[in-house]
Amino acid sequence: MPSKPTRRQFARKCKKTRQHIGENSMSNNNDTEEKVTPAAEIREPTSPTSERAECLTVRRSLRRKCRKDYSDTSQPPTKQSWGSSRKRLCKVEKHTPDENSSELLQAMLPDEVMLRIFSYLLEKDLCRVAQVCKRFNVLSNDPVLWKYLYQELFEYTIPMMNPEPNTFQQVAPEDCDSTNPWKESFSQLYKGVHVRPGCMENYSNSTTDAIKLRPRDNIQYYETIVDALGGVVEGDHNGIIFVHPGIYSDEWIFIDFPVTILGAGPDKVSSKVVIENMCETTIVFTEGCADSFIGYMTIWFLPEDPNAPHHRYCIEIGSNCTPTIDHCMIRSTSTVGSAVSCAGEGANPTFSHVTISDSENVGLYIADHAEGLFQDCEIHNNALAGIWVKNYAKPIIRRCHIHDGRDVGVFTFDNGYGYFEKCDIHHNRIAGFEVKAGANPTVVRCSIHHGQTGGIYIHARGRGQFLENKIHSNQFAGLWVTSNSDPTIRCNEIYNGHQGGVYIFTDGKGLIEKNNIYGNALAGIQIRSNSSPIVRHNKIHDGQHGGIYVHEKGQGIIEENEIYSNTLAGVWVTTGSSPTLRRNRIHSGRQVGVYFYDNGNGILEENDIYNHMYSGVQIRTGSNPVIKMNKIWGGQNGGILVYNSGLGLIERNEIFDNAMAGVWIKTDSNPLMRGNKIHDGRDGGICIFNGGKGILEKNEIFRNAQAGVLVSTNSHPQLRRNRIYDGFAAGIEITNGATAVLERNQVFNNKFGGIFLATGVSCILTENRVFGNKNAIEKAVKRGHCLYKISSYTSYPMHHFYRCYTCNTTDKNAICVNCVRKCHQGHVTEFTRHDRFFCDCGAGTLSNTCCLAGEPTHDTDTLYDSAPPIESSTTRHG
Repeated sequence: MPSKPTRRQFARKCKKTRQHIGENSMSNNNDTEEKVTPAAEIREPTSPTSERAECLTVRRSLRRKCRKDYSDTSQPPTKQSWGSSRKRLCKVEKHTPDENSSELLQAMLPDEVMLRIFSYLLEKDLCRVAQVCKRFNVLSNDPVLWKYLYQELFEYTIPMMNPEPNTFQQVAPEDCDSTNPWKESFSQLYKGVHVRPGCMENYSNSTTDAIKLRPRDNIQYYETIVDALGGVVEGDHNGIIFVHPGIYSDEWIFIDFPVTILGAGPDKVSSKVVIENMCETTIVFTEGCADSFIGYMTIWFLPEDPNAPHHRYCIEIGSNCTPTIDHCMIRSTSTVGSAVSCAGEGANPTFSHVTISDSENVGLYIADHAEGLFQDCEIHNNALAGIWVKNYAKPIIRRCHIHDGRDVGVFTFDNGYGYFEKCDIHHNRIAGFEVKAGANPTVVRCSIHHGQTGGIYIHARGRGQFLENKIHSNQFAGLWVTSNSDPTIRCNEIYNGHQGGVYIFTDGKGLIEKNNIYGNALAGIQIRSNSSPIVRHNKIHDGQHGGIYVHEKGQGIIEENEIYSNTLAGVWVTTGSSPTLRRNRIHSGRQVGVYFYDNGNGILEENDIYNHMYSGVQIRTGSNPVIKMNKIWGGQNGGILVYNSGLGLIERNEIFDNAMAGVWIKTDSNPLMRGNKIHDGRDGGICIFNGGKGILEKNEIFRNAQAGVLVSTNSHPQLRRNRIYDGFAAGIEITNGATAVLERNQVFNNKFGGIFLATGVSCILTENRVFGNKNAIEKAVKRGHCLYKISSYTSYPMHHFYRCYTCNTTDKNAICVNCVRKCHQGHVTEFTRHDRFFCDCGAGTLSNTCCLAGEPTHDTDTLYDSAPPIESSTTRHG
């Protein structure tokens, strides 16, 4: 640092400094400009100029001898003020002043003083100062200087960037690529005009508490937006109007040329700039507005009479208009017109980050071939639909939040279209999404939930594509399809509905494909009243009710679905319905797999039906389905149960590994069974009880634990050309007053024997072949064995059985012929009949110990006939 000059030396240096500045005032800024990173931020002032005197007086020199350059500080300042040490983010080489520069006054002034001086300059002055020398260039680009200038003019708390046409976004300084974002934004926005209430008073009144506005070249101020629009038309101000905080009442803004109207203010700008009208539409876009922009403000239409019969809006967009609306809040109290109207050929606006709420009519109305992009908007608490789309309009609506409406969330009707993607639609009073009257929207990856009625309602010939959505937790069905509607519903998750998953009613159609439907309180899919959808490749599971419920003459093609783990039947078919179920996997249900009742019909073809707690298939009460080419196995009850006058064609099925009989026919039922394979059952093959009938022909019945065919209790079937073989009990047993027609059957290689007829049974036997059976019963009798030894209490061989008066047995006790001869020798015995039984003497249930059977096995007096199947107690649910 030079020694302190004398007064004469100081005056001489001042003179030389003035001369030097005059010589270099026209020098090129690009030759000396050097990038500078922001100095440490200071606390926000209430006024850009009010704290300037306080904070510019205490700054240490950055040019002390101990510092080698301008960026030698390594620690950030602890106190953010003009007087604190500032970190330089660019490296400025230390220069040794030459003879001329060392004599200049500014070379002697510390940085703090220079910054203090620069703080009184306006933006153009700072740009000129930057051309003087490298040091001035560095200091004049200080971010704090530009921040105060920027906030004085624009009032934004953080920089508003304009990276491309019709794009304005506030970006935090630390997220900007520029080293001086305030200056960068200044240069982008500088040529706009400003609407600032009371601006003339602020110019003239020096005693006012309002912020003083310093006059600037080329910066024009207006009191009203209408005046500013006139100024933009007359002069070239880059087409930007900055509207500063305030309430602008009864301004009718009519835009027919390209212009940008941008709210300008601190903090949350949109809430501080309010434009309202009580008589006319607040903002109107007409042809010629081209790519106009409205952003960062609140727009209201507040008519004095909300019920006045007119159509006025907050924003009206007409034909051939393509404006952009960004970061606005919109509200209308009119009960007649929507908050936003977009209608007409060529109407194609862009809405981003817009809130439309608390309107007393529709929120957003799009009609008459209009288009538009609506993204990241929030639409809520409107009296009618959040969005209406009609008359061939086809907007694109992405990532919008549509909720808590007092009507439907989105309503498309009268041939409205539209593409809806990743929207969150919830808690609306009616459906989240409604499609009607030829409308055909596309809804992709949306979340539609917690509707106070249903999720999606498609009716009156509605169409639409609903793809990859999450539809859940609605009070009624997730989707309703009625009245000749024909939508495509693919790859959705439909779950946790308080009623059903998908309902198709009243001649409804549609393709329901690849959906995951689960956890609903009622049926996963319900088809009724002549509806005929295509249901395929879905997973329908873990419902609190049934999987698919088809009733009231419902139809449809149901194929290649997986239906499992439902509380009631996997599929119900009832009341005249006749669907086609093909190649489905129906399994692991807690009741029946497929249940036909009350005249249910249809085709059940090539399905895998397995592991149900009840029967795989039940047919009752006049139902007459076609059951063919299915695999039915693993049921904890029977394979197929036909009862209570059930009918049906049961053809070419494979029925195996069921805990009880493969097929039960009882209570006046009369099915036709043809060409089935019934094998490896843990009970009998076919059991016909209680007046059951039926025609059984060309079936193969083999390897079953009990009788291949058991006919009992007044039943009257016909068996023709069946093969019954390799059973672990009898081939055919007929008992309890039953009759049968046995014609040209082959019965062979069964353990107990071929055909057994109980006492009192009368059958017609024609050309049957009974051969190669093992006749274990006759062999046991001949060897003197107790018949319990070959049956235990789980099987019922047919032979003579007796009662013993000496042992006081009853009709419920049976004693085989060898036990009568050996164990009850000398007792008073009586032949009861030739029938199915197991020996109670051998089972150890009588007072005397059996001498033939060895160690007795405890018996619980099981009934003579095979255990009856469990009939479904499923009740009807609408």
